[in-house]
Amino acid sequence: MRAMFRPVSVFVGLRYTGARARNSFISVITLISAIGLMLGVAVLITVLSVMNGFERELQTRILGMVTHVSVHGREPVPDWEALGERVLDNREVRAVAPFVELEGMLTHGGRVTGAMVTGIEPAAERDVSIVGDFMHEGELEELKPGEFSMVLGYGVARTLGVGVGDRVVMVMPEASLSPAGVTPRFRRFTVSGIFRAQAEVDGMLAYVHVEDAARLARHPGSVEGVRARLDDLFAAPRTAARLQQELGAGYYMTDWTRTHGSLFQAVRMEKAMMTLLLSFIVAVAAFNIVSSQVMLVTEKRANIAVLRTLGATPGVIMRIFMVQGTLVGLAGTALGVMLGLLLTWNVSDLAQWIEQTFNAHMFDAYFVQYLPTKLQWSDVGVIATIAMVISFSATLYPSWRASRVDPAEALRYE
Repeated sequence: MRAMFRPVSVFVGLRYTGARARNSFISVITLISAIGLMLGVAVLITVLSVMNGFERELQTRILGMVTHVSVHGREPVPDWEALGERVLDNREVRAVAPFVELEGMLTHGGRVTGAMVTGIEPAAERDVSIVGDFMHEGELEELKPGEFSMVLGYGVARTLGVGVGDRVVMVMPEASLSPAGVTPRFRRFTVSGIFRAQAEVDGMLAYVHVEDAARLARHPGSVEGVRARLDDLFAAPRTAARLQQELGAGYYMTDWTRTHGSLFQAVRMEKAMMTLLLSFIVAVAAFNIVSSQVMLVTEKRANIAVLRTLGATPGVIMRIFMVQGTLVGLAGTALGVMLGLLLTWNVSDLAQWIEQTFNAHMFDAYFVQYLPTKLQWSDVGVIATIAMVISFSATLYPSWRASRVDPAEALRYE
């Protein structure tokens, strides 16, 4: 067959798509399949954007507070600046800061809670941690050597019932001899600030000046090691291994994957499972494309027979219905991408409106008071590609059936 300006399969496929079917039920099924595909693509884009937003907030609020890589000296380190320069020689390391870690119980007015107390140098700490950006009361720089002041997490402060200016007692898990016998070691601190990152670290961390911590650890003038902030936090295990080789046996390394790695694995697994489950919406839409195409082939048997008698090959017939089904998939995918982008850009405002209108308090159990989103165009591309592949695959069987129609049998009762 000859086509005037375009391939005959594309020409007839476009005509079948735009023409009104004699059986309105087929048109309804085709419309439903396109709408189903649109909703599946839109929901997938929106949900993945929300999951990416939560992952970003976890990285900012939790991994911004904890150490990417810690370099611990097997003996107290007297010159942390020299050690820091050696660590900064690694290209992955952005900044370093000294630390001394202490464990103990904090008490006030009969209330007791455990805490991980870290000695820091406030100016250097801002380069490796975001704790200074989440100060609820006071400032991180108010930690000064010799004053034995302390910055508490919001959860720790609430448990103890203290505020800025109150005094807390730190009881350390070791004893000292005195005329009264064996007594636990303790030290009074003045609360100079409270940080609030709205994450689990609020209920477990406290900070003092590194020199005060060194005195309590009984190695004044020294530190336990340095903490390093990396350009790529997911490169922490590899960077820690390289630092171990470069610094030698006098030091050992820890990284965030040992303490918080399971949390991010859970988030990524949940993201993967949500993607898999929501993909079934796209699969259902694909089944609708199959059913509508099969019914269209049944309705167009006479037309197929006429085309065959005019010289159309089975391949041409197959391509006609593949074009028609692919156009339905393309329309559903394109509309789904547009709707998904629209929802992603406005879902935070929509969730806030629902919360205010219905007094829902949807985010009380989370560490954020809004619905975070982060659109990744790579996700949009993958979702659109998968939807188109599924839609195209759904046209193969009906198109094959159309190519197998016998012209004589189809025209016998016409």
